[in-house]
Amino acid sequence: MNNTSIATLLEQKGGAVHTVPTTVTVLEAVQEMNRHKVGSVLVMNGLRLAGIFTERDVLRRVVGAELDPLTTPITKVMTTDVLTIVPETSVQDVMNLFTEKHCRHLPVVKAGQLLGLISIGDVSRWVANADRAEAESLRQYIGGGLSA
Repeated sequence: MNNTSIATLLEQKGGAVHTVPTTVTVLEAVQEMNRHKVGSVLVMNGLRLAGIFTERDVLRRVVGAELDPLTTPITKVMTTDVLTIVPETSVQDVMNLFTEKHCRHLPVVKAGQLLGLISIGDVSRWVANADRAEAESLRQYIGGGLSA
């Protein structure tokens, strides 16, 4: 289960990624996050990943720093050193990264191309569903519904 690749989760989730260009303000980025009910947006310079902007950035780098969201450029408050993963990364490795790096979102990139975004919620849902399926399979086996 934990050896499953992130590509499998992306297939189930879909590759839709919410992005904004480097030219937007904090307010515009937050409006995009609210519109899609997501906790982050990837900041793109054309087709290149330039950064990520998250709810945590809003609290710490904008509100906490008393910056005006209407006039502050996203490039001033986004995280530029973005940790990315490849689609072959295992679920277990991603869980370890979330724990070690204290992050909640990991862009999936292959050969410089953005393929999707995996969140800690995506991984939690996948693990919970896999555990549920395994428990049901065991119940059926114990109850005689499956053969060994």
